[in-house]
This record gives sequence, C-alpha cells and structure tokens, in this order.
Amino acid sequence: MSLQKNFVIGLMLFALFLGAGNIIFPPLLGQMAGDELFIAMIGFLITGVGLPLVAILAIANAGGGLETIASRVNPYFGIAFTMIVYMAIGPFFGIPRTATVSYEIGVVPFLPDSISDSNWPLVLFTIVFFIITVVLALNPAKLVDRIGKVLTPILFLVIGALAVKSIVSPMGDIGQAHVDFATNAFFRSFVEGYLTMDVIAALVFGIVVINALKAEGVTESRAVMKAMVFAGVVAATGLALVYISLGYIGATSVDAIGIQDNGGAVLALASTVLYGPYGTMILALTIIFACLTTSIGLVSACAQYFKHVFPRNSYKTYVLIFAGFSAIIANVGLTQLISISIPVLLTIYPLAIVLMLMSFIDKSFGRKPIVYILALLATAFVSIFDGLKGAGIEIKPVNDMLAHLPLYEQQIGWLVPAIVGALIGVVLSPLFKKRI
Repeated sequence: MSLQKNFVIGLMLFALFLGAGNIIFPPLLGQMAGDELFIAMIGFLITGVGLPLVAILAIANAGGGLETIASRVNPYFGIAFTMIVYMAIGPFFGIPRTATVSYEIGVVPFLPDSISDSNWPLVLFTIVFFIITVVLALNPAKLVDRIGKVLTPILFLVIGALAVKSIVSPMGDIGQAHVDFATNAFFRSFVEGYLTMDVIAALVFGIVVINALKAEGVTESRAVMKAMVFAGVVAATGLALVYISLGYIGATSVDAIGIQDNGGAVLALASTVLYGPYGTMILALTIIFACLTTSIGLVSACAQYFKHVFPRNSYKTYVLIFAGFSAIIANVGLTQLISISIPVLLTIYPLAIVLMLMSFIDKSFGRKPIVYILALLATAFVSIFDGLKGAGIEIKPVNDMLAHLPLYEQQIGWLVPAIVGALIGVVLSPLFKKRI
C-alpha cells in the first residue's frame, strides 16, 4: 500500500483506541503529579501506550486475532476465552460505556435542570448514538475511510484546540505533586496506565486492522506484519501526544480550578477557563467523537468475530444485535456499569497480558501448551481473587496469603506467579512430546 494509505490505517487504529477514559484520565494525572509530571508521564506511557503497541505487534506476529493466540493453549480455550473478552469489552461493558460517557459529559451539561435527572433523554441519546454506530459499522471495508479520514482529524482538531490554548495562555503554573505522586510518581502512573485496559482493546482491534488490510488487498503475511507495525507506531505516537497534552492541561489547571475528584471535571472546568462558553462545546465534541469511533470499532470487531465463530448469521445481523443490546445496557447508567465491569476486567486482563507476552517467546519452548497452561493457571489464581475483591467479596485467608506476593497492592500480584508457572512448564515440557 501507499504511505498515505498506511498512515490512514494508523489514524483509524488511533481513533479506535482513544475512548473517553483515555481522554479523562491524563488531566487528573496531571493535577496529581504536578511538578513530577515528567516522571509520571513516562510511567503512564509505558503501560498506557507501550503495552497496547506490544499487543498490536503480538496480533501481527501471530497472523490472527486473540483466538489465534489463545488456541495455543487449547482450541476450546481459545474460543471460550476470546468470546469472554469480546463480550466484556463489547456489549456487556465497553460498548455501552461509550454511550453513557458521551451522554454524561457531552449532553447533560446542555440540558435544563428540569429534565437532566430524567431517564428519557438518555434513552433518546442512546438510540441516536447506536443508529449512527450501526450505519458506520455496517461496511467494515469502509472503516478506514470513515474513521481514518473523517472522524480522526476532527478528534485531533478539538484536542489540539485545547492543548494549544493551554500552552499559549496557561491557566497557571505547574503545581506541587499530591499524595503518593510526590514520592512514587513513576510507579503510581505505571499502574494507572495498566488499568486503562487498552491491552484488551488492542487484542480486539488488531483483527479489525487485519481485515481492513485484507480489504485493501494486503494478504501476504510479511506485508500484513509490516503494515500492522506501521499502524501501531502511528497510533502509539498519537496516543502519546494526546496524553502529554492533556496531562499538561491538568498540571497547569490547579490555580484556576482547584483539585478535582475526577478527570472529567478537570477537563470540563479547564475547557471553560480556556475558551469560555465555547469550551464546554469543544469538550462535548471531543468526548462524543472519541466514544463514537470506539463504539464503531468495538461493534465491528465483535460482529466480525462472532460471524467467524457462528457463520450462519450475517455480519449485518451481528452488528444490529450488538448495537441493540448495548443500547439497552447503556441505560443502566455509567456509575453502575463501571462498578459491575471492574471485577470482570480485573480477572481477565492479566490473562490477556500473559497470553500476549508469551506469544512472542513460545517458539523457545516449542509452543508446548503445558507452559501456557501453568502460566495461565497461576495468573488466574491471583486474578480471580482480585476480581472477587473488586466485587466486594473478600476471602480473608486467601487474600492474606496473596498479600505477600510482590506488587500485590499495585494489582500486579499475578506477575511473579505467572513467571514461576511458565518456568515450571518449561522444565516439564520435555515430558510432553505431543501438544496436549
């Protein structure tokens, strides 16, 4: 493909990644990190940008989606785990959240007080939101043009307007670091970047990019790998620029708006300070376009995967099913949706990371499933109890035992057990001459 087409696909991947959570988090990080912003941003970029880029490269290296990698454990596990991931980041949590966040930040501020607490505006908004999603997702071959050439430049424009204004006319000086950012800025931000869940999104969006490349006539494995790497680098660069810009906005906003409880409030107030009444509208456009592109990508990815597993139904049917189901779930409300999703994501996210990282080195142990199995069992033992703890179900004897693991308090307690499990698998692998 031409350099221009490669670049457009990279912009499409960037836009798919950049959801509302990615826009809301960096301003709050900037406020809390203050004069430790540089160190904090390095930690965040490693996990918020680096790991998703590695995930895209893992998909490219495997030559297929998440199922291709997960099937190296067992074909049935490959299908089951992939379906769980797609349902979690798709119609159960991820897709509905794009609509609820768009509504809360992009619509509610413009509603009269008399109706802002009513349910029917959210119902109407979700209907319109998902009709647009369906229209733009129905033809996956046109996702590159619709997102890469149209929506992404608009997204860049509104974020750039905020960033440039904050540099030309800063709201104030960069303040002091707060709480543990003052002494542990790097690792705190490193963990926060990990919790953005973009690794799972990368494993889902990877197949969207592969299918977009096939639609452009790119089918040879080395050409696909090369294009995927290019797209991943473009997306990672775009994400890094956005995160740095929004982090700077947050760091310079304390004098003008004070310390806020969440990044949405930081960005809303900062946009008003920077652009007056137009600031709220700029923020609304940013959030709605960011959420819309993510919604389109997730609906398309889920529909493509389920058509692959259950080919009896058409791609269009799955698009309509997932969009309709997501519209219903979205009306649960943002707060309830997030509280339900956290335990599930805390459980499956570490498993996805371990699968991704092992896919790069599995040739060294002959791709024996026993190595994958033991690494994932050790990971699952920790992540399942992390998920239960996130749901408010605390099994004290087990949690007390797990608390001795390195990095457990930072929710990365699964890392050492995963490594130990993989090493035991490597030692035992000669006993398994055939793949199990």
